[in-house]
Amino acid sequence: MRPVRFNIHPKEAVTSTAISITEAPEGYTGDGFFTAKLSDVVGLARKNSIWPLPFATSCCGIEFMATAAAHYDLARFGAERMAFTPRQCDLLMVMGTIAKKMGPVLRQVYLQMAEPRWVLAVGACASSGGIFDSYSVLQGIDQIIPVDVYVPGCPPRPEAILDGFMKIQELVGQESIRRRNSTQYKALLDTYGIE
Repeated sequence: MRPVRFNIHPKEAVTSTAISITEAPEGYTGDGFFTAKLSDVVGLARKNSIWPLPFATSCCGIEFMATAAAHYDLARFGAERMAFTPRQCDLLMVMGTIAKKMGPVLRQVYLQMAEPRWVLAVGACASSGGIFDSYSVLQGIDQIIPVDVYVPGCPPRPEAILDGFMKIQELVGQESIRRRNSTQYKALLDTYGIE
């Protein structure tokens, strides 16, 4: 079998469609300066540099591995650095079945994350217990920690996980810097017994 060669002219290799540039936040542009709201600039930086902590317990974790691999490439969304230390992450991605005995561990991992932190429930098991309607399986992680985005599926395809991640990015980019100090957010954490 002969190898196939592609002859690409150097000028055609990189075109304007090959590179996408992030939109600047709303602001005022002048001669040599740009002004914008601080929350917009912080939101833009946060949404393009999310550090996920994968908490995978079963088959959804395998789909996540495909999402992070070369074909789907989660790194192109600014989430290149996976970390398994909660103190360095701001997105908890819970994937798979969570047993009731594992609930306190998951809650402790969530509490060790610094604010601001977000949670992505991936798959039917993390969202609602899935097919495991038994005494030993937690029927949704929202019983112990607040969830920001749910990704449906059993297991969800990598495209669905990427869609959920982009929903988290939208949420992060639009969130006010003062939301975490609001009475509504504190009331939400009080319902989970979190100070």
